Amino acid sequence: MTQQKVLFVCIHNSARSQMAGAYLNKFGADRFAAESSGLEPGILNPIVVEAMKEDGIDISNNKTKSVFDFFKQGKMYAYVITVCDEAAAERCPVFPGVAKNLHWSFKDPSTLEGSHEQKLAGTRIIRDQIKHRIKEWLHEFNVKT
Repeated sequence: MTQQKVLFVCIHNSARSQMAGAYLNKFGADRFAAESSGLEPGILNPIVVEAMKEDGIDISNNKTKSVFDFFKQGKMYAYVITVCDEAAAERCPVFPGVAKNLHWSFKDPSTLEGSHEQKLAGTRIIRDQIKHRIKEWLHEFNVKT
């Protein structure tokens, strides 16, 4: 079976889209190939890297990428999934020429406040929500996770 290409998009490609892409590539690699990008690529969030490493996924070497570069390259996707929170949803781009555009709202880990431990605890919650949503979506395709 040919893998369907999926693009996850958020504002900075520093957290949510990185986590979603990593989980889809981990749990759905037989069916899907995921990439991630952002509207305004930033710097990979080190607390997200730490939270993912706790769950056995190393994203420390990932680079942030621009959705517009992918568009200019003519990349095509079966699904483009925006993972911005509701407050930023209007800024999330719509990628033309896709079979399906989906929106999954998740809080932005970069907006978390407090100590490192408090930010890490909040990031774990967001990470687990993304992981759960990926697994839930894969079950719609009868993919066992």
